[in-house]
Amino acid sequence: MHDYKFAIVIGASSGIGAELVRQLAQEGARVAAVARRGDRLEALASEFPGKIIPVEHDVTDFDAVPALFQEITGKLGGLDLIVYAAGVMPEVGAHEYDFQKDRQMIEVNLLGAMAWLNQAAIRFENTKSGTIVGIGSVAGDRGRSGQPVYNTSKAALTTYLEALRNRLCKHGVRVVTIKPGPTATEMTSRLHMKGMMDPAKVAEITLEKSQRTGEHYIKLTHRIAFAIIRRIPSGIFRKLSI
Repeated sequence: MHDYKFAIVIGASSGIGAELVRQLAQEGARVAAVARRGDRLEALASEFPGKIIPVEHDVTDFDAVPALFQEITGKLGGLDLIVYAAGVMPEVGAHEYDFQKDRQMIEVNLLGAMAWLNQAAIRFENTKSGTIVGIGSVAGDRGRSGQPVYNTSKAALTTYLEALRNRLCKHGVRVVTIKPGPTATEMTSRLHMKGMMDPAKVAEITLEKSQRTGEHYIKLTHRIAFAIIRRIPSGIFRKLSI
């Protein structure tokens, strides 16, 4: 359970973001659901009449964020929690170096987060309360050859959130980094991996772990495994298929 009354979820039209909106609304919070696909948001809002405010927005429209943030918090009537769950991971070939794909990942996965979470940081520093959550990934823990820029975007997001946490902790603000492993979403549907996590379960654990500032893996096994993986020397790591 949580005590959030007013929340913003960015990247709310599918996957973990949509499940977070559902669970927050189900437990009584008013939620602004922000994403590009307005039709998806309207459908989501219809599940919980009066609880969800659909907000159509492209997270790469950085200049629109300050005014939109103020508009949303005004409509909500307050803000306890903001979650940045937007992310893209286009297919990248083993010998492909496509700057447009790379740029999209950096803009959506990292710069969009900064645009939104900076606004929340300003508000929460002034109110001396609030929770900021960023959905990172275990992919950011090492530089794997398969998705160089996706890994980079998540690693940079983790560092940004750590710095934000160190800046805001003295003001009573929680900053939480969530690190799921592969999760069964539209973004990962082409991967055909076994044992993917359920986005509803990831959302449930995210809300639970958001009560405690810090960096949290969704699975204990991932926390243990990546504590080891991060310590593997680079020369050895590049020879491993992990």
